Amino acid sequence: MSRNRIRAGVAALALFATATIVVAHGDVSPQPVNTEALPDIGEEWLTENPYREDKVGRDVWLKAIEIGASGFTQNCARCHGLGAVSGGLAPDLRFLEAEEYGDEWFVERFRHGYTQDGTTKMPAFGDVLGQKAAWAIRTYVETRPEDGALDAHADRLSEVRNELASAKVSDPNALKAELEKIAAEMKTASGAPVADSVAYEAARILTDAPESWKKASEILAVGLSATE
Repeated sequence: MSRNRIRAGVAALALFATATIVVAHGDVSPQPVNTEALPDIGEEWLTENPYREDKVGRDVWLKAIEIGASGFTQNCARCHGLGAVSGGLAPDLRFLEAEEYGDEWFVERFRHGYTQDGTTKMPAFGDVLGQKAAWAIRTYVETRPEDGALDAHADRLSEVRNELASAKVSDPNALKAELEKIAAEMKTASGAPVADSVAYEAARILTDAPESWKKASEILAVGLSATE
């Protein structure tokens, strides 16, 4: 059994066993998530994430992450933590394995929620938000970098951020290649092959155009501040 599968099992069991402490979640009214930009996936609920990059391509995958980030922040972060990093109120969803094993558990809880002794510990999101929102949130959660993923590169990323912010970039293509190399070393807690890290996001938008340098520097600044 892989380390990630063990983690997924522990996380799933913990979610069932400790749901009684998630008292705040029962007071949350599900907030709508705009999923019009995502391809339709039918009415019948799936048991495996249809928005992974190997299934839909990079553009749709990135859009799913973007929409999922918004949906998670509005509906899930109160208990499961900003950026899906749990502060202890609820288990850390990043450790659900990025395979059908983890998908089945995730979508079951998303659809039906959790009630104990007549008290809603987690609301049912399925009928309100729909499965496109469910899988977008799942895509966002499973691409979160593991704890400490940026630590080894924080100093260099700070230097890159400052160079980009100065608008005096001698070789943006070299910086882009370096960011891509750093991004490739980032690991996810779920075992997903690509972490949607700040290094990845900065590399993705960086071009020869000076306006992209400012945007990339801002992405790095926000991401690095979260690690301090």
